[in-house]
Amino acid sequence: MKVYSAESVTALPAPGLDGVALRWIIAKNVDAPNFSMRIIEVQPGAATERHTHPWEHEVYVLEGTGCVSSVAAEQALSPGTCVYVAPDELHQFANTGSELLRFICVIPNIM
Repeated sequence: MKVYSAESVTALPAPGLDGVALRWIIAKNVDAPNFSMRIIEVQPGAATERHTHPWEHEVYVLEGTGCVSSVAAEQALSPGTCVYVAPDELHQFANTGSELLRFICVIPNIM
């Protein structure tokens, strides 16, 4: 068992995305064999890339406001919001508020 503060894990800038950082809080750092848990931090006015991949995401919003968009719709995000992104679903997370948008994102260890 490993117990530690998520804040002890350095937030790394997302390559090629201004204003987006990732904290890989449970991943290779603790030899997690199946899943990775990340905290994604999106600055006001910034967004993740609009993309798709063959694995799912499970997301839980911790703080801030924003939106998640897909081909079908755009949905509002606020603290307590849960999001399931299916495999191969086009998606993007954007901060539409004036404060940091932070959310937990869980993915399988296939990257």
